[in-house]
Amino acid sequence: MKTILLDTNFIVSALKNKIDIFREIERIIEENYEIKIIDKTVQELEKLKEKLAIQIIKKIKKIKATEDVDTEIVKNSDKNTIVATLDRELKHKLKDKGIRTITIRQKKYFKIN
Repeated sequence: MKTILLDTNFIVSALKNKIDIFREIERIIEENYEIKIIDKTVQELEKLKEKLAIQIIKKIKKIKATEDVDTEIVKNSDKNTIVATLDRELKHKLKDKGIRTITIRQKKYFKIN
């Protein structure tokens, strides 16, 4: 089973562009998966006052973090993980580790890399 890890900037951007996160992930991922977030992502969304995002992520399983979100994403990623992020630096770190990513294209759909 694959784990899909959602980054804060990805969630915010998807919602601002009115993209249904769950439907798009289902469209591009052909295998069984579980969506997760780092628990500190909730804190970041609260700081940004992203109420809709907070409502949506209540249903998602959280991973306990001891470090910042990006560090935890890299640390918790393996060959069975796909990370949804728009953060260029984080994508490079993940690519170096052989981790696939999901990005937003043309502000309307997700693409897996």
